[in-house]
Amino acid sequence: MSFTPRRVRSVAAAALTVGLALGIGACSAKKDGGSGGSAGGSVRISLSYFGSPGFTQAVKDFEAANPDIKVDVKNEGQTKDFTPKLAQQLSAGSGASDVVMLEEGMLLQYLKDNKSFANLLDLGASSLQDEYLAFKWKNAFTADGKKLVALGTDVGPLAMCYRTDLFQKAGLPTSRDEVSKLWPTWADYIKQGEAFKAKNTGAAWIDSATSIMQPYIMQNGDTWFYDKSDKYIGDTNLAVRKAYDLGMDMAGKGLTAKLQRWQADWDAAFKNAAFATVPCPPWYTGVIKERAGDGGKDKWDIATIPGKGGNWGGSYLAIPAQSKNKKAAFELVKFLTGKQGGLDAFKEAGPLPSSVSALADPSLTGATNDYFNNAPVGQIYAGAAKELKPIYLGPKHQALWENAFEPAMQAAEQGKLTARAGWDKAIKDSKALADG
Repeated sequence: MSFTPRRVRSVAAAALTVGLALGIGACSAKKDGGSGGSAGGSVRISLSYFGSPGFTQAVKDFEAANPDIKVDVKNEGQTKDFTPKLAQQLSAGSGASDVVMLEEGMLLQYLKDNKSFANLLDLGASSLQDEYLAFKWKNAFTADGKKLVALGTDVGPLAMCYRTDLFQKAGLPTSRDEVSKLWPTWADYIKQGEAFKAKNTGAAWIDSATSIMQPYIMQNGDTWFYDKSDKYIGDTNLAVRKAYDLGMDMAGKGLTAKLQRWQADWDAAFKNAAFATVPCPPWYTGVIKERAGDGGKDKWDIATIPGKGGNWGGSYLAIPAQSKNKKAAFELVKFLTGKQGGLDAFKEAGPLPSSVSALADPSLTGATNDYFNNAPVGQIYAGAAKELKPIYLGPKHQALWENAFEPAMQAAEQGKLTARAGWDKAIKDSKALADG
């Protein structure tokens, strides 16, 4: 997810039944190393995730179907919190959960240095290839094609979420079809933002200049910080520079709320209707609902994104090599990334499944989101998912973005640096991290 913060509370266990298990009971636990089992022959495994992936009902359904497996669910906060923690656990050879969630930017570094993860092909994953969107399946393999590090949970085709109450206040149309016509291009989107600002609604047009980066680059490039040979090109990639300039142009025109995404003031801004639009992959609908709360119901809707296509986020599940219960862990991975798990997550929190069969299910294709004014989210997102062509990100992408580029861009947006100085710092810091 990815992304990409998502929050799920821990799930109570289903009844533990001795001797039942789709071939995964005390015997398989013992074969995998023996630890993690509990009285009565049941197996206890753990799942670590970040953000709000919608696993609550899916884990309940998994435990009901596998009564000899108990899942301890761990909310690890945001990706920036979980990434260094997981790295330490993998380096130490202990402490990691049996199943861990990896955002697409995190996965890439572990495809390069993959010794800390189990090969899912050894656990039977080869028979599952046709279950997943082709790019999600392919992108989790090591370069030699011999090791499958993870299975995909979700994908992030792009749309634009907007507040109908603020649009109405500004004299703009509010129906999703009419709103979509307002911004065929990003230049049109900015023009509409200027018109919105002139109406003095008290809200900004968008939350942050940095929110433009992912959509624009995903639509207009095939790489970001790295080329496909993993050479740093952030300083020469025209799509990156144009996206940065677009965000800074919006900030300079007073169209952004100058918020830092995933921080407390950003959370509060959703509840306070502090901005009118935000680029919105399917998993983001859960982010908005969680933060805007009951007061935002029916005030948000979903239109098309300026430009065309693009993907934002999408996560994977992997099994650390240190797990003592790999077979049970693999059953959980299969379930959560498969049809039922994907449908459960979509219904609960909005992320669009990587599972082909889930994407074709009528309960998804015909789905509406009552929080978003009954927007036809199945229609909006499902068809687009099958046409996605995600770009190449490179091994340290997530770290370069979160620890170097985004902070420098935010500093420029907030006036702590000039736009030029912000760009120079973003490039300097991200290049140093890439070369380090």
